[in-house]
Amino acid sequence: MAAAPLLFESSWEVCCQAGGIYTVLRSKAPAAVKHWGDRYWLVGPYREHTARIEFEHTPPTGAVAAAIDDVRGQGLEVHAGRWLVSGRPQVLLIDYSSRAAHLGETKYFMWKDHSIALPDNDPETDECVLYGYALADLLSAIHARLEGKPLIGHFHEWQGAVAIPLLAQRGAQFPTVFTTHATLIGRSLSAANVDLYGALDAHDPEAVAVEHGIKPRYDLERAAAQSADIFTTVSGITAQEGEHFLGRKPEMVLPNGLNVERFAAPHEFQNLHQQCKERIHEFVMAHFFPSYTFDLDRTLYFVTSGRYEYRNKGIDVYIEALYELNRRLRAESEGVTVVAFIITRAEYKGLNVETLNRQAMFNELHETCQVIKEDMGKRLFMSVSNGRLPTTEDLLDEYARVRLKRMMHAWMQRPQPAIVTHDLEDDLNDQVLRHLRSRRLLNAPEDPVKVIFHPEFITSTSPILGIEYDQFVRGCNLGVFPSYYEPWGYTPMECIIRGVPAITSDLSGFGTFVQENFPDHDANGIFVAKRREVEYESTVLQVANWMHNLTRLPLRERIQLRNRTESYAEYFDWSRMTRYYRAARRMAYEKHYAPTPMLAPDAPRQ
Repeated sequence: MAAAPLLFESSWEVCCQAGGIYTVLRSKAPAAVKHWGDRYWLVGPYREHTARIEFEHTPPTGAVAAAIDDVRGQGLEVHAGRWLVSGRPQVLLIDYSSRAAHLGETKYFMWKDHSIALPDNDPETDECVLYGYALADLLSAIHARLEGKPLIGHFHEWQGAVAIPLLAQRGAQFPTVFTTHATLIGRSLSAANVDLYGALDAHDPEAVAVEHGIKPRYDLERAAAQSADIFTTVSGITAQEGEHFLGRKPEMVLPNGLNVERFAAPHEFQNLHQQCKERIHEFVMAHFFPSYTFDLDRTLYFVTSGRYEYRNKGIDVYIEALYELNRRLRAESEGVTVVAFIITRAEYKGLNVETLNRQAMFNELHETCQVIKEDMGKRLFMSVSNGRLPTTEDLLDEYARVRLKRMMHAWMQRPQPAIVTHDLEDDLNDQVLRHLRSRRLLNAPEDPVKVIFHPEFITSTSPILGIEYDQFVRGCNLGVFPSYYEPWGYTPMECIIRGVPAITSDLSGFGTFVQENFPDHDANGIFVAKRREVEYESTVLQVANWMHNLTRLPLRERIQLRNRTESYAEYFDWSRMTRYYRAARRMAYEKHYAPTPMLAPDAPRQ
């Protein structure tokens, strides 16, 4: 039987969060370690500021240790250890800065051997090329030290895949897999508000790359796709981009997953939903109740989140659908309130003073009531122990009543609640704020739809929300992510595994995966909005209809919907989704080695 292969998985985001691939690798790590054990290594660039937090040095052994000594003799420093996340995968972090003195020579060989001209004013591309050459040297050294034992290299995105054409040019005799999560041309066109999918064949990728100033990066991405043994993408829509823009049809689609924590009984996650919702209630009370009040028992929380890409992420559709929902709810007399959150990162000067004051006053009011409650408990006991039912005067002395009246007077009668929690750098020209203002979604008392734009990602250290993002999502009633350009889309999946119904779109990788695999998705809280070849207004109305229908569901039916949504969580767990990765690696493996049961696929080839 052939020796079990070693797997080295390279990404620019190992031990450093820069985008969505960090979530892919981090959430996949436990399943990868379970399957591969100590034959699995993640490889990335060494960044001291993040390594101090996410990386733990541990000495390597065997062929890897010997190879590190070999490249160290060539002036390349490699840090071996473990990533401090679930699964604690082994990690190699390459300090490519030691090769910076050879940057000019490196660029020359990239042009000479691969016809890729690199500019002098693109530091990020320079760093990726230095990392790519260092990675190629390291993997070659490891392969030599393995003395014929099999090795597989898996590379993510162009930043982590510069080594692929280098290894191919050197004639490396081990398999390589390249996964692109989003093509550079696709991202550039969608960011420029170009109709990407309506006329995919009409775009000349070379011309687009030159026009958008990404020609060197595009050349590196294309070289990786062309040189890898197996080329893969994360979704069917990205596969279409890969075939047209990179000149190669992907052999497989590798959909993303999450590390799903399931509950033994449905009531457990329902109770957790209620607990998290209470935390959101506290913020909402502090933000709105000094101006006016509404019934929290008849309040629903909607959320959209992710990178600030106003059109690509469907934030424009979300706001327009909220406007339509507000119009409908104002015409009804049901008394339902919707608080709609927009969570994304935008440039801001600082937290809004009025927002901070409201939160501070709410906390002071809460603490005052807690103190008075304890005193009332003592008075209640004394009154009852003396054989009489207490009156209000027995429970509240004059000092307590005066104190409460002063607090209430300071608490109420404040101006209309703000729609943004921070002071933005460019408040007048911010796309989200301009859209909200144009649709008069300004948190007026008579509007059933309220809006909170939080231009920073949510963490437990936030002075106003003070809750982790996953807790916040769990406390919401609906996630809304009708993206125009979304190669995969983690945000709706993060809702679904927590039992929160979510809206995605048929232009997102996740949305198309749901359509292909779950015919009854809409009935079970995974709504896929139609955006492909339909008018913008049609998408808005479809999203607004789902929102409106949710506001009209009785509590019991909302609970049942959450149960049905959460039941899909197991399908998105990495324990299932890694089968696609194994199938792709097996295809690459068999181009160099005899078949092995260690890579037996349990997913269909696509």
